[in-house]
Amino acid sequence: MNIIGRLTADAQVRTLSNSKEVVNFSIATNESYHNKQGERVEQTTYFDCAYWLSAKVAKILTKGTLVELTGRVSAKSWIGKNGEAHAGLNFNTARIKLHSGVKKAETAEPEREAENIEVATYETVSGNDDLPF
Repeated sequence: MNIIGRLTADAQVRTLSNSKEVVNFSIATNESYHNKQGERVEQTTYFDCAYWLSAKVAKILTKGTLVELTGRVSAKSWIGKNGEAHAGLNFNTARIKLHSGVKKAETAEPEREAENIEVATYETVSGNDDLPF
């Protein structure tokens, strides 16, 4: 399954007890449609994502970055402290493709923005197997 969305916060790397690292991040996807009354409806869906292949990717997964993810989705449910039922979506990410970095006005560190663009270009190009060179 592929989903496209923007990161809602900077990615976090977590080290498990067996020394394995996982990159956790959340994205929001937006969809709009017209209901039966002809009104435009905007719907946002949030996914909690996990990426297990390399922790190095965390430094380029910053809030606001547009990404396309390939992987599988699963649902989770739990009872909160107040006794209310909650539900959410998890996305076990197998592949990350960057479509853009954060907007310039939102970036406080110009060097970091240049690094994002450079890595995004490399990730995008290297992931495309049908290039003639």
